[in-house]
Amino acid sequence: MRINPETVDRIKLATDIVEVVGDFVSLKKKGANYSACCPFHNEKTPSFNVNPVRQIYKCFGCGAAGDSIKFVMDVDGIGYGEALRYLANKYNIEIEEEEVTNEEAARQNARESLYIILNFAKNFYQQQLHQSDEGLAVGLSYFKERGFNNEIQKKFELGYSLDNWDAFSKHALEKGYTSELLEKAGLLIHKEGSNATDRQSRGYDRFRGRVIFPIHNVAGKTIAFGARILKSDKNQPKYLNSPETEVYHKSDILYGIFQAKNAIRQQELCYLVEGYTDVVSLHQAGIENVVASSGTSLTIEQIKLIGRFTPNITILYDGDAAGIKAALRGLDLVLEEGLNVSIVLFPDGDDPDSYVRKVGAEAFKDYLRKASKDFITFKTETLLQDAGNDPFKLATVIGDVVNSIIKIPDAIKRQVFFHRTSEMMKVDEQMLITEGNKLLRKLHAQKPQERSSRSANNVPNGPGDLNGMRAGRQSANSGPDHNPFDGPPSDGSPFDGPPEGLFEPSFQEDDQALQRSKLYYQEEAFIRLLVLHGTRELEPNITVCQYVLGEIQGIEFKDPIFGHLLTLFRENFNQNNLLSTSYFKNHREAEIRELTITWMSSRHELSELWLSKFEIYVPFETDVLDKTAFNNILRLKKEFIEEKMHLCMQQQKNAKSEEEQMSIMQEFLHYKEISMAAARDLGRVVG
Repeated sequence: MRINPETVDRIKLATDIVEVVGDFVSLKKKGANYSACCPFHNEKTPSFNVNPVRQIYKCFGCGAAGDSIKFVMDVDGIGYGEALRYLANKYNIEIEEEEVTNEEAARQNARESLYIILNFAKNFYQQQLHQSDEGLAVGLSYFKERGFNNEIQKKFELGYSLDNWDAFSKHALEKGYTSELLEKAGLLIHKEGSNATDRQSRGYDRFRGRVIFPIHNVAGKTIAFGARILKSDKNQPKYLNSPETEVYHKSDILYGIFQAKNAIRQQELCYLVEGYTDVVSLHQAGIENVVASSGTSLTIEQIKLIGRFTPNITILYDGDAAGIKAALRGLDLVLEEGLNVSIVLFPDGDDPDSYVRKVGAEAFKDYLRKASKDFITFKTETLLQDAGNDPFKLATVIGDVVNSIIKIPDAIKRQVFFHRTSEMMKVDEQMLITEGNKLLRKLHAQKPQERSSRSANNVPNGPGDLNGMRAGRQSANSGPDHNPFDGPPSDGSPFDGPPEGLFEPSFQEDDQALQRSKLYYQEEAFIRLLVLHGTRELEPNITVCQYVLGEIQGIEFKDPIFGHLLTLFRENFNQNNLLSTSYFKNHREAEIRELTITWMSSRHELSELWLSKFEIYVPFETDVLDKTAFNNILRLKKEFIEEKMHLCMQQQKNAKSEEEQMSIMQEFLHYKEISMAAARDLGRVVG
């Protein structure tokens, strides 16, 4: 089955890209648009732009671009149909489906099957918790003992697995799910040595006799389970997690992120704890901006996930020696990502779960406020206490702390921490800075080798590598001989002005992009004008498309994608059909869609103060389309003619007779005259 086109249209009309993107990253209002750090590549300064008028997003760093559907597909790593279902569920749209061929059905995404069986398992475990005698007596009693009320149990969809060899798998097989799918989802285990004929009979449930904590992705889908055993069994681990699957990579996810993301965004702070029960207890106490690393060491992917919603993270650790050592390990990674890290240690013998139950919600919140220390201060105090008066240990402490400070990307923050550390250690601040600069120089010396290694291994740097679109093809703005009228804004945005400095070099830029000719950029500027404004009228009954196509008869474009677009315009115009921007924005070819969104996106936005305060009127591109179209045609013809002139020069070198040389020279002078006329019309000085 597939979603019918009418339902797809309803989904597209209902979605609001600000709401959709806002579920995954923390957006900040910036004029008429919204900005954030890009979720698709690592960056410290926001270059990810969301345009609510056009319902598109564009990252000016990695080149990622698209609409709500494309965003959900990329951010959650799912297929087109799955993204549509997610949006339909979000906006309460009933999905109408139609039959597909057997071949199409066979190609359906295996990930969707995993989501279905995992959701089925979650519902089964919930049912066993509340409806089976064992679940009520064992599982529910445990949750009540921890103080988890019915509301919090429903919020986190807690469950119970029966202490039975195959209770779940037997039920799933009866419902038509295959043994192979159960195994792929990490729900079924086969004994070592079993073969194809007896695999089903010798399989057993992974989770047995345990309370179940479903693990959700950012979109709220069940992707895995954590399970705690309740009886004493030295042969069984206390906690058991799902194995890695196609939809679950434990280093990429944080327990509770779906339930916590809105609170994290609103409070601009994320509390990080270690265990499932810590998260659930704090949520019940009204502290909802909390997630857990589920007992694993904090990874760079988890840090980036938090960074989507806030730059501020406070890590809550047990107060014992192991907790203190854990607090000092690996947190340089958080600093490198530009996050502001604080630490809270609890009294010996307590963890967040036990402490909030002991003192209550308000006292717990008050403790967090008073006990919180930034990571550098915490690390300095802890290491100084261990070093005592030993000068060698003190020297080691200084080097260790300085090594953490230099991981902070922001120079001003580094300066603040150098100053504070010098006061705490009673050492000269300039000495700390000098030591930090030495370490930074060493790091910078290593970076060219790292870049060289990445290039040699052809490592993709962002979603642009996967989408098949070269980030170098970002805009005509970056090309030679560009003028203000070629800038990216269209009807809703003012001119960006001259191109210099507008776009940062993309880390996907390649040698081909750097060697593009002037003609390439003029072709792009010409096609961009057609895509964004082709249907607009320059004069009554004369559209931009009609005018510019009539002026370039006989000219064919050299770049394949621009030539393809020009052919589309010509063929449709000959059939009295004008192609709109929307046609290209939703085109079936990904490269055309992404080019269109790139051209629709403006990185810079004109302040309203220009007109309201300074009484300076800056025209929009739509105000001067006639001039823009005229100049684009002239520049295109000029570059086209200069290519002809270059060809004449090459031919003259190979001419075999004086007559042939004279003929080529006359052709060259003819083209030269046309080029000079075009230059004069463009207002350029001709030498």
